[in-house]
Amino acid sequence: MFITDIRKEFYEVVANQRVALLVASDVDALCACKILQSLFHCDQIQYTLVPVTGWQDLSTAFLEHREQFRYFVLINCGANVDLLEMLQPEDDSIFFICDTHRPVDVVNVYNDTQIKLLIKQDDDLGVPSYDDIFRDEEDEEGDDSGNESDDGSEPSGKRRRFDEVNIGHYWREILFDYEQYEYHGTSAAMMFFELAWVLTKDTKDMLWWAIIGLTDQWVHDKITHMKYVTDVATMQRHVSRHSHRNEDEENSLSVDCMRISFEYDLRLTLYQHWSLYESICNSCYTSCNFKLWTLNGQKKLQEFLADMGLPLKQVRQKFNCMDMSIKENLRDVIEESSNKYGLKDIRIQTFGVHFGFKNRFFASDMVHATAALLESTDKDGSDSDNFIKALESLSRSNLDRLHSGIDLAKKKLLAIQQTVASCICTNLILSQGPFLYCYLMEGTPDVNLFSKPMALTLLCKYLLKAFVHSTRNKRCKLLPLIMAAPKSVEKGTVIIVGIPPESEISDKKNFFGRAFEKAAESTSSRTLHDHFDTSIIELKMEDRSKFLDALITLLS
Repeated sequence: MFITDIRKEFYEVVANQRVALLVASDVDALCACKILQSLFHCDQIQYTLVPVTGWQDLSTAFLEHREQFRYFVLINCGANVDLLEMLQPEDDSIFFICDTHRPVDVVNVYNDTQIKLLIKQDDDLGVPSYDDIFRDEEDEEGDDSGNESDDGSEPSGKRRRFDEVNIGHYWREILFDYEQYEYHGTSAAMMFFELAWVLTKDTKDMLWWAIIGLTDQWVHDKITHMKYVTDVATMQRHVSRHSHRNEDEENSLSVDCMRISFEYDLRLTLYQHWSLYESICNSCYTSCNFKLWTLNGQKKLQEFLADMGLPLKQVRQKFNCMDMSIKENLRDVIEESSNKYGLKDIRIQTFGVHFGFKNRFFASDMVHATAALLESTDKDGSDSDNFIKALESLSRSNLDRLHSGIDLAKKKLLAIQQTVASCICTNLILSQGPFLYCYLMEGTPDVNLFSKPMALTLLCKYLLKAFVHSTRNKRCKLLPLIMAAPKSVEKGTVIIVGIPPESEISDKKNFFGRAFEKAAESTSSRTLHDHFDTSIIELKMEDRSKFLDALITLLS
């Protein structure tokens, strides 16, 4: 059931209770978690925080905590499956789900006792009506007796009808159309910031976390450009409000004050913490437009730097050490030259923050750093350790952790850039008919980095963009990409990611989740559909070829 009044139906309900927070491993979920933790601290609400990386983790976490807790808050997990079917909870367990994954499972939508969805209704949800899904022929004849049980709990006939084999073609068609594509809705961090605002407990820190949550969706290409711009405008209004609120006291603030500003900044990743040259070479936007994996591309980059009149000595040293005279009008100089070189949208709407006088970060810097810590391949750290480190990096009191995240992010971006260059130069991307396919062999440099879902997805998106810029085959430019990398050599498994075709006007809807399920089913491939994103699966190495053959047949 969708919650309409988040304050009354969610916050006031859990206010005097002990709550279990089950939080997915992505940057937006971490930001939402930080906002909710701050609110809980304000009102002294007891909670237990449990990081979950997939469905198995979620089930285990629930089993461990079902005795002690009645209220569960799920952040960025749980909306796109029939949760009650999966967890089999007691009748008095209540689940509050704030999840960006779409489509929302219809049983979650129409269960009005145990499932409470903290999901924006103005997102284009397109949920089929109750009558279309949960009615059979007897109902059509006017027999409505099975629709509601006496105690007003979940409609008694609902689960029975849902599982019936002979459901009818019309019913299946409606459900197939609704569940066919996976996509993402409004950021969870933004949802909880709105709650803080309604409660008049919003702070600048919470606003910054909400901005990072939104930027995470843009960096990892989860939402359309239109949706991003709309949500940025919403955040911009909050930034203005907070700036005005603190204007009088701004001058008297201490050295560790926090200032958030709206910016039209360059699409150059981490350039303030790197050299300008390295940032241009390792940013997806510039690297793909210049085709930096070719000699011509390198030559074009040198011409671009010469056109801007920037000495190589300056662009190759750390950004902080560049001459002030160059740094002051750098954005305008780069934008002017970019237009000549076809980089028409090198600037993007974003936000920056100052912690005191010395530390300055952009929202995208925070996303890259936190994601790198979350998926650190350090042998000593477990998933839970990485989660805690990533959570710490979001606090301005822990800048050392953030800087270590930025260093990890640079290594990750370098690895992505080198892998993209080697895949394109050695023609590792194969056209399989209805899709493109690329497999990273065991022994590829940094291959263990790409056994992590976020890193592999980022590589996949970067590689497809680079391929579209480099290929002359017009048909291949319109194809989606499936990428596989070794997950565990001991278990003999690979991780597979599918992404939709690269296009400026893409609606970011992904059909691979359903396709993977069908292909695995039809070939009895040993797959593990454990990720909250259905377009990411794990597969036994020996089953790879029959699984791909089934996908080709299915999508042709």
